[in-house]
Amino acid sequence: MAFKLPKLPYDYKALEPHIDAKTMEIHYSKHHNGYTNKLNAALEGSGLEKKSIEDILKRVSKHSDAIRNNGGGYYNHSLFWSVMSPDGGGEPGGKLGKAINDSFGSFEKFKEKFTAAAGTRFGSGWAWLIVRRNGKLAVTSTPNQDNPLMDVVKTKGAPILGLDVWEHAYYLNYQNRRPDYVNAFFNVINWKEVQKLYNRALKK
Repeated sequence: MAFKLPKLPYDYKALEPHIDAKTMEIHYSKHHNGYTNKLNAALEGSGLEKKSIEDILKRVSKHSDAIRNNGGGYYNHSLFWSVMSPDGGGEPGGKLGKAINDSFGSFEKFKEKFTAAAGTRFGSGWAWLIVRRNGKLAVTSTPNQDNPLMDVVKTKGAPILGLDVWEHAYYLNYQNRRPDYVNAFFNVINWKEVQKLYNRALKK
């Protein structure tokens, strides 16, 4: 079973002015598509073809660097598109809002911590909001295309929000101003989808 590039849930221009159409087009059609194709090539003959991407990543230390890098790139971007929306922004309510307040003290303190994780990730990587095994929320970051599902990372958990801080995600519009890009991301977060991912993580 070859992995397929998931359909983008909105037009390339839908997240403007926060994320520009040209960046979206290149990011999705070139970068994510490239990870998808290279993952499928790396999986050929590995015996992993019928495994879910989550199962592959949870034991990624046993697999090749090509599977680690491209599997991470495939999964990370698939989640990234889903947690953004032209109708996003604001603050989450319900159980997720309460969990954020309980874990970080307030939404603003969570935002500060997430912004710091994204801003201080040296080079390329991701910032994450995750659900730990004990059900608590945590903010973390990973290098390259690693993610908190992988058995090679220090802080593990189920990702429910991820922000790509590779330069290809923002450089056309923001150049070297990564903090501006991170701040803009909060205007497009699809908290309804993050809530769904949170609920799903709690059931596992």
